[in-house]
Amino acid sequence: MVEVLRPDTAGLQIAARILRTGGVVGMPTETVYGLAANALDPDAIARIFAIKGRPADNPLIVHLASTDELGRVVAEVTPLAARLAHHFWPGPLTLVLEAGPAVPSITTGGLATVAVRVPDHPVAAALLDAFGGPLAAPSANRSGRPSPTTAAHVVADLGSDLAVVLDGGACPVGVESTVVDARGTVPVVLREGSIAHEDLGVVTASADASPQASPHLGASPGTRYRHYTPRCEVELVAGGAGPARAAALSAEGRRVGLVATAAAPDGVIEVARYLDVSGLAQQLYAALRDAELADVEVLVVESVPEVGVGRAVMDRLRRAAA
Repeated sequence: MVEVLRPDTAGLQIAARILRTGGVVGMPTETVYGLAANALDPDAIARIFAIKGRPADNPLIVHLASTDELGRVVAEVTPLAARLAHHFWPGPLTLVLEAGPAVPSITTGGLATVAVRVPDHPVAAALLDAFGGPLAAPSANRSGRPSPTTAAHVVADLGSDLAVVLDGGACPVGVESTVVDARGTVPVVLREGSIAHEDLGVVTASADASPQASPHLGASPGTRYRHYTPRCEVELVAGGAGPARAAALSAEGRRVGLVATAAAPDGVIEVARYLDVSGLAQQLYAALRDAELADVEVLVVESVPEVGVGRAVMDRLRRAAA
């Protein structure tokens, strides 16, 4: 079984030692927990794919300790990438650029591009410093499952195949990073995340940052395959309509859970209640997992406006409900 370590000096040294010998460890980031390994070691990266059951053509995100390390993994830092990195790093923004020669093709999913970011989490930063190099770290869950936002989620999914996870508490953002193709002069969003199109536009003086605009969606992790799927049915309803719909399904004799801004009616399991879109983003994956633990048959979730992080939340919910 996996050992859950405190992220103190001793825990970080143990995790770094495992990484240096080609092993894999679970680490927290501000978005979700990652399954980390040496990004430049093909054998270590192969272990990530094997543990997750991840398709080999699904690229990984490379995590760096600082912007200064970009040159180790990319062929060129474009002016657009430099502006975005300066403004958003460390933080939940992933940039897609031409891969440098040091990055093995297994890390990039066989593509000529590499996805990179600098995480904004003290434990991730400390582990990157202790290891002394770039770490590939996709979400620390079985491929297709809801992403983990606590160390307990990692243990539940990967406890039989992982030696160590650093416990950094619950992830403060709760959904994966925004992925942007930064090879050109205009940011092109390949995957929705917590950084909004509007924020990108302000930084780059561009009104065009659309996921539909890019012919290179395959360059982004998390866009080719079904993701975030719980072991129960997920039904999306309009905002405010959750309690009534949940009550109707419960009256049919089904075991129903509710994620909404209002309290669950009698006979319905209140899986999560949130105040705003950011609160839902932080709780989203935990709610999907909690619904499973409660043996919910149908999880009713209220839709949110697709503005800012709401775009990412609705993207994940549509995938979960597919």
